Amino acid sequence: MYEIVFYETQSGQCPVQDFLDSLEPKLLAKTLRTVDLLEANGARLREPYSKPLKEGIFELRTKQGTDITRVLYFFVVGKKAVLTNGFVKKTRKTPVAEIELARKYKADYERRYL
Repeated sequence: MYEIVFYETQSGQCPVQDFLDSLEPKLLAKTLRTVDLLEANGARLREPYSKPLKEGIFELRTKQGTDITRVLYFFVVGKKAVLTNGFVKKTRKTPVAEIELARKYKADYERRYL
């Protein structure tokens, strides 16, 4: 089992929790089921549920009807996955701004905790 951690900014904001709170119930349930798969499988989780993006950032992939969500995350030594931010996907490619945000959160987390 992997430990799932929700990244918090220095001011205590939790972007991934804010995103999850914004989802409608069915989509939230399916997204949380995908998080459970990450908890159970960790780095062994592959497509269609997880996909590496770049520089240690991965995306958790969930689809409910026509809605598609992505939750970005990274791994930390000691069987830990840190969820950083999420979004409802509207385009074919993952927005660069979302990946950059995850990279910024990863650097902040590593600076403060590792």
